Amino acid sequence: MKDNTIFVDTGAWFALADESDQYHKQAVDVYPGLFRDNNHLTTTNLVIAETYILIRRAIGHQPAMMFLQNIAASPRVRKVYSDQTLEKNAEDILGKYQDQDFSYTDAVSFAAMKHYGTHLAFSFDRHFVTAGFTIIP
Repeated sequence: MKDNTIFVDTGAWFALADESDQYHKQAVDVYPGLFRDNNHLTTTNLVIAETYILIRRAIGHQPAMMFLQNIAASPRVRKVYSDQTLEKNAEDILGKYQDQDFSYTDAVSFAAMKHYGTHLAFSFDRHFVTAGFTIIP
């Protein structure tokens, strides 16, 4: 991953999928622009798992399966798999930010972004800003 990589968080994926989500319009408006300047998107397997269950519970099995299929089929979305190194770094992040309610998925996302030098996140979660990243929108 290079500087032209944008991390995509659960809330953004979910907002794209669920028309009733408060951020849906904003997400749909922003998403096409993420591919300008030859940008690539990245996400983690934990974000995908979290998004799948949210979509499954909110709007059903078929949209959840479509989400998985679209991620798998996209040449511009890279899936980073959580491993021992990322999880150790995530635990360090959780320890450092004791005053924050970061989820484990958040912390692994932050660890992956730091590891790969990614600074931008397509997210509606202010935790990314707290952790030192820039969010879009």
